Amino acid sequence: MRIVDVIARKRDGGALARPDIEAFVHGITDGSVPDYQASALLMAIVLRGMSAEETAWLTDAMVRSGDRVDLSDIAGVKVGKHSTGGVGDKVSIVLAPVAAACGVVVPKMSGRGLGHTGGTLDKLESIPGYRVGLSIEEFKQVLRTVGCSIIGQTSTLAPADKKLYALRDVTATIESVPLIAASIMSKKLAEGSNALVLDVKCGDGAFMKTPEAARQLAAAMVEIGSHAGVRTEAIVTAMDAPLGAAVGNALEIRECIDTLQGHGPVELTEVTLHLAARMVVLAGVDTDERIAAARVREALGSGLALETFARMVAAHGGDPHIVDDPTRLAAAPDRTTLRAERSGYVSRIAAEAIGRASSALGAGRERVSDPVDHAVGVVLDVVPGQAVRAGDPLMTLHHRGTRGVDEARARCAAAVAITDEAPAAVPHVLAEVR
Repeated sequence: MRIVDVIARKRDGGALARPDIEAFVHGITDGSVPDYQASALLMAIVLRGMSAEETAWLTDAMVRSGDRVDLSDIAGVKVGKHSTGGVGDKVSIVLAPVAAACGVVVPKMSGRGLGHTGGTLDKLESIPGYRVGLSIEEFKQVLRTVGCSIIGQTSTLAPADKKLYALRDVTATIESVPLIAASIMSKKLAEGSNALVLDVKCGDGAFMKTPEAARQLAAAMVEIGSHAGVRTEAIVTAMDAPLGAAVGNALEIRECIDTLQGHGPVELTEVTLHLAARMVVLAGVDTDERIAAARVREALGSGLALETFARMVAAHGGDPHIVDDPTRLAAAPDRTTLRAERSGYVSRIAAEAIGRASSALGAGRERVSDPVDHAVGVVLDVVPGQAVRAGDPLMTLHHRGTRGVDEARARCAAAVAITDEAPAAVPHVLAEVR
């Protein structure tokens, strides 16, 4: 078949057959389909869409474009987790040891931060010695001995997705639910888990801005997972404000430790416990969700989850003593506090602006090759709905000299709104898709 005919069929609103999609993905992988034709088909998909069946075929072809991790020699049900990303989203770092402490095997491959969103790998690399580049055999050994491991995605998993994503980034073809869902799920299915939980962020600091769009993406990914024989569930969670108080790599690791010690931010703890309970059920450790939730709370309250986190850090070559002494983590030398200009209620803390402020200080990157300062970032002193008086601290910038301070101050000041009336409370978990 000719790729030009495949492009024309989708351009005219027709459905693609499985051989059409497989030929396209194979051509992307081996270079026989040129970028201009690939870009044309991507734009046709953006404009015309794809059915659930087409999306499942695209995902499967992308999975088969590279290696697939085989975890069958590790006992137990392996439950993976993915987040669509947001500001202050450190859930994976807390969730993996909590679920592992409950008897779930949690393999996790993560990415780095770009733009206003932080990356799990950058946060973990702020722990002295932590290695994210384990081999697959090392990864599996940590899973056997600890029960959870978080590493970087290998270059051989879903290589077609890497090429397609690079094209989408420069051809205005990012905004397509089928393409987003296939991109995410091709990598997650290649990781070798038996089940998968998805955290789809929604709001100002997320890629999906509305609950409707987030639910649509969640449903598409759950359908893909089910089609592939992997039990998949999703929750939609709020990302209008940062998740937790800390935004910045070492600062977020400190907050993860606080949460694992049982005194972390309410919203971070709530989302983590909700996801962990579902992982326990999917793994078959408990079939009753109420019992699973109690097991998760016990793992957190008893200190077992914290101990599991320290063991994972040590298994990755990191310093496990940060659990007892977080001062071993990098700390920025300078502080600047922003204060309330009036009394009232905090009605908004815009997540994207806070994320971009942290990035301006050096905590994030605009290109994958940009260096990251693990010590800098922003720590919030208030949460939406909180009453404040004029002069009360709103947030603290952790910075190194004057780098990015003016931009960060301006972004943070614009991010906060204080009103006379308290805003309506918004739940942290907005929806579930099972």
